[in-house]
Amino acid sequence: MLLTDHERASLVFEELLQKSDKINTAVFKKIAGIPFVYLHPEESTTQKDVEEVLKWCASKAMKGKRLTLAMSYVRKNQALYVYRVRFLVPQRKMFCCGNLCDDCIRFTDP
Repeated sequence: MLLTDHERASLVFEELLQKSDKINTAVFKKIAGIPFVYLHPEESTTQKDVEEVLKWCASKAMKGKRLTLAMSYVRKNQALYVYRVRFLVPQRKMFCCGNLCDDCIRFTDP
């Protein structure tokens, strides 16, 4: 089965997050098509530490791929942090809009 870059990055991200020494458990859920991650960090781990771990894992997962990270904090409930984490695939222009863009379709080979 062939996976897209997006799917591969998501799998690597989940694997790295599960192996992190600052995170006890990470549960991934899709609600209404939007991916969320529920994190139980190690004791004495701050929200800043949690976000650094998320960004590090995401950067390793995106390496060599044309993806960007969209991450937003949702809430904290006792020792549980909830984040919305998405890997975005850049859109490719399909026509020339006439604005002299650097990535204009006129400058690419079909």
